[in-house]
Amino acid sequence: MRPRQSLRNLVGQAGFLVGLFVGCIACCICQVAWSAESIATRPNIVLIVSDDQAWTDYGFMGHPQIKTPHLDRLAADSLTFRRGYVPSSLCCPSLATILTGRYPHEHKITSNDPPMLPGLSGKAFQESDAFRLGRERMNQHMQAVATLPGLLKEHGYLTLQTGKFWQGHYSHGGFTHGMTRGERHGDEGLQIGRKTLKPIEDFIDMASEHKRPWMVWYAPMLPHDPHNAPAKYLDRTKALTSSETVAKYWANVEWFDQTVGDLMGVLEAKGLSKDTLVVYVTDNGWIQDPEQSKYAAKSKQSPYEGGVRTPIMLRWPSKILAKESDDFAHSIDLMPTVLKAVGIEVPKDLPGLDLLDREATGSRKIVFGECFTHNAKDLDVPGENLRWRWAIQSNWKLIVPNPSIEKEGIVELYDLAADPQEEQNLATDYPKVVEELGTAIDNWWPACTPSR
Repeated sequence: MRPRQSLRNLVGQAGFLVGLFVGCIACCICQVAWSAESIATRPNIVLIVSDDQAWTDYGFMGHPQIKTPHLDRLAADSLTFRRGYVPSSLCCPSLATILTGRYPHEHKITSNDPPMLPGLSGKAFQESDAFRLGRERMNQHMQAVATLPGLLKEHGYLTLQTGKFWQGHYSHGGFTHGMTRGERHGDEGLQIGRKTLKPIEDFIDMASEHKRPWMVWYAPMLPHDPHNAPAKYLDRTKALTSSETVAKYWANVEWFDQTVGDLMGVLEAKGLSKDTLVVYVTDNGWIQDPEQSKYAAKSKQSPYEGGVRTPIMLRWPSKILAKESDDFAHSIDLMPTVLKAVGIEVPKDLPGLDLLDREATGSRKIVFGECFTHNAKDLDVPGENLRWRWAIQSNWKLIVPNPSIEKEGIVELYDLAADPQEEQNLATDYPKVVEELGTAIDNWWPACTPSR
C-alpha cells in the first residue's frame, strides 16, 4: 500500500472510532423513553446486502460452478424466499428502498446520480457544483421519510452503517454510527469486507458493553467490480470457464461468500447468534459479459429477472422456522418485517408485508417494480426518470416501457415457469393477460400511466 493510502486509511479508522464515541454519548443522552429491561431483551439485527449478484449465483440456488458454502448454510438456517425481488435494478434507488421500505417513486431516489450537464461527464461532472447540489437534494429525500435505522434508534438501538451508502453522511440514513461520510457511494465504508470487518467487531463490543441492542448494515462492494478477488478464489474459478471476465466475477462471488462466513463467525465467537436476526438481500442483479468487463444484457439496469430477482433470507435461531418458501418476497417488506419482529410499531403507510406472517405472504398474488434512468432527469418528479414498470402475477411477468424515454420499447409478457430467461415475448398471444396486468400496474402507481 502506498504511504498516502495508508495515511488515508488511518485517518478514516480514527474518524470511525471518534464517531463510535460521539454517537454513543448522543444516544445515551436521548434515550429516555425505554426501560433498560425492554431494551436489553430486543434482538440484534444484521442486514446483509450483496451488491451486483444474479439470483442464480449461489450454490443453494443451483449454480453448477460457483461455491457459496456460507450463504448455503445461511439459507438452510433461514426462512428463505427463492422468489424475492427488488423494485429497481440500480444500486442507489434499491438501497434507498431497503432503508425506507418504500418504492423509489415514493421516496423519490430513483437514480444513481443527478441530471447530467451538457459538456460534462465522469470525474468533471462529479466534481461540479451541479453534481454536489443534486446529491444534496437526493439526500434530502431520504431525510424526509422514516428509515429503518432511524426508527430503531428511537427505540434504544445503536445502528452501524458499513459499505455502500449513497446518501452522504451515514446520519442521513438515521444511523447512530457509520463509516461513510459523504462521497458518492461509500468512501471509507467501502473498506468493509474487502479489507476488514474490524469496525463491525468494535461496534458490537461497544454496544454490548453499554447493554444496548444493535443493528449492523453490512453492504460491502462485493461481488461488485472491481472483480479483483485474491488469488485463492480466482485460481479455482479460472479453471472452470474459458472466459477470464466470468472467472473474475465468480471469484468475487466466492470472496463475498467468505466474508459472510467471517461475519457469522463473529456472531458465533461473541455468543450472539441466538440473539441476532440476520436478514439477507441483494441490491440488484448482475450477469457477467464473457467478453468484456461489464454487465451483460438483461441484468443490471434492466427490468428482467437477472436485474431484479434475489433470494431473501431471515435467520433467527429458535424464533424463525428454517424452511424454503415459494411465496413472493420484496425488499419493501424488509423494514416492516424487522420492525414487527423486534416489537416496534410499523408506520401505517408502508406498502410492504411482514414476511413472518405466513397468511399475508401466502395471500399476496402480485409484486411490482420500476426501473429508472442512471442519471435522473428530474430529481423531484419520479415519472420523468421512468424507463419501465413491471409486475409479476403467478408465472406471468409484464414489462411496460415508458415511451417518452424507451422510444423503441415494446410491451413484453413472459411465462417465467416455461421461459425463465425471458426470451419469448408472448404479449401478442395473450392480450387479456397484458390488459389485466397492465391495469394492475396503473392502479399500483396511478400518477404515472404512460400509454401502452
